[in-house]
Amino acid sequence: MDLATLFARTVARDPHAIAIVDGDARASYAEWYAEIASVAGGLRAFGLAPGDHLVVVLSNRREMATLYWACHMAGVVFTPFNWRATAADIAYVLDDAEARAVVFEDRSAETSRAGAEAAGVPADRLIDIDGTGYAELAAAAPIETPGPRDPEEICLMLYTSGTTGRPKGVPRSHNAERMGTTHCALQLGYDYGDATLGVMPLFHTMGVRSLIMCTALNGKFVCMPTFDAEDALRLVQDEAIEALFLVPTMFHDMVGHPRFADYDVSSARKLGYAGMSMTTALTRKCAELFKPLDFVNFYGSSEIFTFAICDHIIDKPGCAGRAGLGQEIRIVRADAEATAGPNDMVAPGENGEIIAPMAGMEAFKGYWKRPDADAKAIRDGWYFTGDLGHFDEDGELYIVGRVDDMVISGGENIHPEEVEDVLDASPLVGHAAVVGLPDDRMGQKVVAFIEPASEEASAEALDAHCLSSGLARFKRPRAYVFVERVPQSASGKLLRRFLRDGEYTTLPGFKNTL
Repeated sequence: MDLATLFARTVARDPHAIAIVDGDARASYAEWYAEIASVAGGLRAFGLAPGDHLVVVLSNRREMATLYWACHMAGVVFTPFNWRATAADIAYVLDDAEARAVVFEDRSAETSRAGAEAAGVPADRLIDIDGTGYAELAAAAPIETPGPRDPEEICLMLYTSGTTGRPKGVPRSHNAERMGTTHCALQLGYDYGDATLGVMPLFHTMGVRSLIMCTALNGKFVCMPTFDAEDALRLVQDEAIEALFLVPTMFHDMVGHPRFADYDVSSARKLGYAGMSMTTALTRKCAELFKPLDFVNFYGSSEIFTFAICDHIIDKPGCAGRAGLGQEIRIVRADAEATAGPNDMVAPGENGEIIAPMAGMEAFKGYWKRPDADAKAIRDGWYFTGDLGHFDEDGELYIVGRVDDMVISGGENIHPEEVEDVLDASPLVGHAAVVGLPDDRMGQKVVAFIEPASEEASAEALDAHCLSSGLARFKRPRAYVFVERVPQSASGKLLRRFLRDGEYTTLPGFKNTL
């Protein structure tokens, strides 16, 4: 089944349920469907044909969600991109995706126009949502019956976050998206009619998944264009939001907000996180303050979507659990030269690279125009994630970092996330990020970048904390840098390369030891 048909059947099931909320505006499923059908007609009238790519540079607003479903109706490939991106990055994506048009808003207008000009996209192919562009699309004659599409057609193309270089296009089919959504909703414990906080960017796989899951279950999708911890708490209270599928950074800011107790968040009984590891301290704090019925670590990617699920992280903080529905995972010898194969499996307890079969129900078919990336990541029918992990004595997965992030100091392998987990447990630390920097004697040395939570934070105090924590002495940071903000992507993913490249701002009043 294609996604437009899925949506139409959802509307028919409960047309009067509230479908979407954006500020003071809200619409039922019937009202929203009518708007979407008109916008789909507008895309066709604009000259977009089935298979064309529409690059969408918008924040999480009603128009963004509407365009998502309208593209499926019109057969257009919805290709969202980060509205905070530079003009050069937007130009790259427009050229790479062979975009037929680009949609933007006020906050992304300058960079989108400059990017379009650099990529040679004609001015009449630009759609300004905050100008007359959206009104013109919505005024078109609606597509009455979209008609069934081949479920193996590409309907969505996401771009990876580009933490290690230029972003890569990840084409996704109707079938892969539908199966990924069905499995995700089941594994996160979602129920019919659950309201969702729509704050994960809709250019990110988690944001798209939140939208489809919510819509498929006739839930209420509450748009939040940019994340603010107190605004998120207020929306959970005012809209009685049941489901939060967020990155750990967002949970950290919410439970750490000084006014958390002022808001009634008792409706939010279904917590899920993905995108990065959650520290033991944060896991326990979320469990204590939200008191969730379901609390799930969801491990996946844009390419495959689900790798593993852990629904008992309160008992086993940091655990990624077991393979998801219809999935298989293996751990093989970690090899930066990409020579390891799917049968080069390591022993239980030993760290290696996590891989999954390309034959899975949720998998993509390969990167967009990137045979070099395919050759590195896809070998003998398996997808090599680039993530390091191991199976514990129960056969459950733990992720310890990235192959590219592993620090080799004095011949010892040190995984940054293990050190970060220890540092984040200190009340002196708001956020911690660990990288390896060159060292003449040791090859690399472990360096911790700290967002302090107290003026008492110091290299000496944190070193003492590490020594008392049980962390092996050789894994301790050898230098500390106190920064205004640990760099993160728009989806909350830690960007270690900025720290390695010296792109950070130190805090005055703190003694750095680098």
